[in-house]
Amino acid sequence: MSPCVKAHGLRLPPTFAAFRYYNYRLWFAGQGFSLMGTWMQSVAQGWVVYQLTGSRFALGLISFMGTIPTLFLMLPAGVVADRIPKRQLLLVTQAALMLFALVLTLLAATGSLKFWHIALMAFLSGVANSFDAPARQALAVELVDDRRDLMNAIALNSMMFNLARVVGPAVGGIVLASLGPAWCFGINAFSFLAVIIALLAMDIEDVAYASSSEPLLRQLAEGIRYIIGNHLALVIVLIIGVSTLFGFSYSTLLPAYAADILKVGEKGLGFLNTAVGLGALMGALIVASLSRLRRKGWLLLAGSILFPTALLIFSFSPNYYLSLALLVLVGLGFVTQNSTGNTLLQAVVPDELRGRVMGVYSFMFFGMTPFGALLAGTVAQAFGPVAGVAFGAGVNLIFSVAVLLSVPVLRRV
Repeated sequence: MSPCVKAHGLRLPPTFAAFRYYNYRLWFAGQGFSLMGTWMQSVAQGWVVYQLTGSRFALGLISFMGTIPTLFLMLPAGVVADRIPKRQLLLVTQAALMLFALVLTLLAATGSLKFWHIALMAFLSGVANSFDAPARQALAVELVDDRRDLMNAIALNSMMFNLARVVGPAVGGIVLASLGPAWCFGINAFSFLAVIIALLAMDIEDVAYASSSEPLLRQLAEGIRYIIGNHLALVIVLIIGVSTLFGFSYSTLLPAYAADILKVGEKGLGFLNTAVGLGALMGALIVASLSRLRRKGWLLLAGSILFPTALLIFSFSPNYYLSLALLVLVGLGFVTQNSTGNTLLQAVVPDELRGRVMGVYSFMFFGMTPFGALLAGTVAQAFGPVAGVAFGAGVNLIFSVAVLLSVPVLRRV
């Protein structure tokens, strides 16, 4: 393999091979900018909810409202992603998300923002994201001309997401503290223009892989049968589901940690999120650099063990700086696990089933989130945020160790 790849006369290391492609560069720039705005809104939204209600349960409830639509819509949305050209579907979902962010901006700017407004906009955004996620996941294959660079593109997508996670929360915390939540919501609304312009500028063929005349449930069942019949795909989907249900729910309790446990305020909350993003960025770069690694299953297993272990230790940390370091490891483990799992799944799925399979994958990633958030919020309300995080991390760790010991297929991948 050549140590470098060329893009418009530039020599790039193999880690960034997908940047050879015009469509992928457009996607990376547009979606990356938009995601920074999304993370800014996330920081502001959590803080506003906690200030309005003073309830840890309310933090979990907002996350529940934002993700509960995925429970009902994510699987059929995967079928829609095979029936409708993915670019067209993404243009609709991104425009809807921009509208919802504008509503929050106007309400916050006029001083009329209430808890139920945030809950409603979170629910509507969840509906849009239910259709956005499978199409976005499956679009990667259409952004690279050489399928050998597909794994690299998937890893770089994760890097882009987590680069935004490093910048977005840090800037969001500063903007929130100095200018107020309306500015965070407004910047997010404006940021959606970047990805919409990028999608319109792409030179790709709009292709639908599934017939709209065949019953939706039959097409959905076809995708589910594929996953059940493929041992590797089934194990990956289960790993993602358990880590999201029990592990990732810690994120809904970070505002309570910042305010009550670590006592670091809005800026501290922003940097706690940034620490997770920094570790996640490191994990994405590791996966991108090791895209030609033969034993990718071991990389998946390493991430699935590191994530809950670091999270469990974090749950008992009373020190802000130790907590930052542990959250770096949390982000690194989580993204190493998920990027490798996504890569392995996308590498084996046939194009005609890609939307449906990624719909199931997205369902496990997003569909488990409302229950995890509600569970974490309930435990935290009854026993405190430490118990809320520690319980989920412990269950996640036990499951990951069980997979390591009892599923040899992953060690052979």
